[in-house]
Amino acid sequence: MSGGKPSSKRKGVEEYEDASVNTEVELHVEHDAIFHDHVPIVSYYNDRITPLLDAVDRLRQLQVVKEGIQLPTIVVVGDQSSGKSSVLESLACINLPRGDGICTRVPLIMRLKHHPSLVPEIFLQFNDKTVPTDEAHIADAINLATDEIAGNGKGICNTELTLVVKKNGVPDLTLVDLPGITRVPVHGQPANIYEQIANIIMKYISPAESVILNVLSASVDFSTCESIMMSQKVDKNGERTLAVVTKVDKSPEGLLEKVTRNDVNIGLGYVCVRNRIGNESYEDARKEEAALFATHQLLSMIDKSTVGIQVLAQKLVRIQANIIAKCLPDIVRKIDEKLKKSISELNGMPRRLVSVAEVMAAFSGIIGSSQESLRKILVRGELMNTQKKDIALHC
Repeated sequence: MSGGKPSSKRKGVEEYEDASVNTEVELHVEHDAIFHDHVPIVSYYNDRITPLLDAVDRLRQLQVVKEGIQLPTIVVVGDQSSGKSSVLESLACINLPRGDGICTRVPLIMRLKHHPSLVPEIFLQFNDKTVPTDEAHIADAINLATDEIAGNGKGICNTELTLVVKKNGVPDLTLVDLPGITRVPVHGQPANIYEQIANIIMKYISPAESVILNVLSASVDFSTCESIMMSQKVDKNGERTLAVVTKVDKSPEGLLEKVTRNDVNIGLGYVCVRNRIGNESYEDARKEEAALFATHQLLSMIDKSTVGIQVLAQKLVRIQANIIAKCLPDIVRKIDEKLKKSISELNGMPRRLVSVAEVMAAFSGIIGSSQESLRKILVRGELMNTQKKDIALHC
């Protein structure tokens, strides 16, 4: 047997000249590759972040935002056809509604949760009800729920639809997907569709607790994107904006310069991804993406810490953990203040009356208070009249 000689044909794999040894190594490598495909996109933070995410989601269900308490949120925005749905599909490993025009017609809250079971648990929550579904019918279920919320047609609505995806291997994330930005209404859309979409987007990205995930197509000038213009209105320095660049395989020329020059102030950085094509499995799509950034003449020059759906997932989980840790103490303080105020108001309300005697006593108290108030008003009036007379005498 000849001595083993390392080869660079495959990173991290040693191939040997001896055929029998080489076969054993290849089999071992294939087993490792198959195992790697089933490793969760993100697993390190899941156990730590899940309880906090559950708490924030519970507060969102309780609609504490209506009480003026803002919650940490990752808001997904992008121009129409920017590849927003493809990015979310890759993160959640599910198929979302596709088609021409606006696919997302209501704010879609996507709650992704790593599930130890290989059998996913997927359901929708809207209009005070829960509708279970499965991977094969999830797009249809979302469309039916959207029609119930926003009506049939192509109009949009500001009522939220929640999609919960508990699936093995997905990162623990909560994302709010908003309608894609379009300026020109198509048949069936209101003339002010752009203003309606802009109002919804600004509502979600304006709070300082919101992180903006801006989805940009590699084929466009970033500075002309409507989503960039909107995010810059509320986050001028880009301190809470992360950009994900899609369709990189379609427009690789000049991409490296775009993401390194950063003319549009993306403070949290860029992540470049390859969109899943056709009926590719998510495992195959990840392999093709890795190969693209490793071998493409131009794309291989981009820093590996800023490419791939796995990198995007890791960044989002870290950013989410940081924003929750930063906001949670203030949220607890505001809830405590609201609770104390409500308790004080409750204590100030009349107690429950259970007998005629208590009713008569309470009534007498009210009459007495009214008489005292009336007396003060009369006294105040007499005093004012006296002052007016004194002024008249001195004139």
